[in-house]
Amino acid sequence: MGGEARGLDGGKWVKGRKRFILVDTLGLLLAVKVVAANTAEKTGAQALLNKIWATYWLKELCGRIELVWVDAGYQGDELYDWVARLTGWLWQVVKRSDDKKGFVLLPRRWVVERSFAWLSFNRRLGKDYEKLTRNSESAIYVSMLPMMLRRLN
Repeated sequence: MGGEARGLDGGKWVKGRKRFILVDTLGLLLAVKVVAANTAEKTGAQALLNKIWATYWLKELCGRIELVWVDAGYQGDELYDWVARLTGWLWQVVKRSDDKKGFVLLPRRWVVERSFAWLSFNRRLGKDYEKLTRNSESAIYVSMLPMMLRRLN
């Protein structure tokens, strides 16, 4: 399958694309960025934030954010400083305990995982049929609309 921005994630051996999303505390989608699967977590986060700050309506939507919880893949002083300079957000890493092995439900991290699970209910997103990443991002926005409208009601 051709198209732009495809790669192989060496850690999970997944071909295709990664989806980076920004959600609020209710799990409502604020922004999405689709990149090649071989993109590092920090690079994907930077791509998402650059997209937000370059798009007027996303910048307005996300302009009041003060604190962002992220998982350990996004830690590091360089990224923390970059985010603070660009957005003014406090970047807080949610770390898992070293005591526990296997799957551990992390506080606040589950909100994003739940949002990804909601995306998996949409048949169109089960496989990436889109040639362009912006079309893939649009499909994600459209698939989240019914769920977001139900949750806001």
